[in-house]
Amino acid sequence: MAKITLGGTPTNTVGDLPNIGEKAKDFKLVKGDMSTASLSDYSGKKLILNIFPSVDTGTCAASIRNFNKSAAGLDNTKVLCISRDLPFAQGRFCGAEGIENVEMLSDFRTGQFAKDYGLMIEGGKFDQLHSRCIVVLDEQGKVTYTQQVSEIADEPDYEKALASL
Repeated sequence: MAKITLGGTPTNTVGDLPNIGEKAKDFKLVKGDMSTASLSDYSGKKLILNIFPSVDTGTCAASIRNFNKSAAGLDNTKVLCISRDLPFAQGRFCGAEGIENVEMLSDFRTGQFAKDYGLMIEGGKFDQLHSRCIVVLDEQGKVTYTQQVSEIADEPDYEKALASL
């Protein structure tokens, strides 16, 4: 369980992020067209999983914008932005912001992704939402980098995530 804060108030996650070198767990997340995406859909690609509570917060929006800008120049790499927001809200945000280089995925149906990856917030104002994390996977789906952001209002370390590719 990770100890994190929201506005300085302590809270926890249900577990810990996957270990470096570990094979990432498969997932079933919802795309904007309500179809399902799984890890195997991205086989042979490097992945940056940009995980956050909601597109409706300033820091979450900033992380999407930042990775959208970087993603355009990445070779054989997909950036997946994952939250529990409804796909409709994710789509509205991307349309309004001109976001085209990242893929938005939702864990709204079951929250199983957050449980499997150990990043669901337990208790507090953001109970059951995703904590702010980065998980990077290589072409074989092995974890090469993780970051659990200790204060939810802070942005992740974009440079370290990109350098891990």
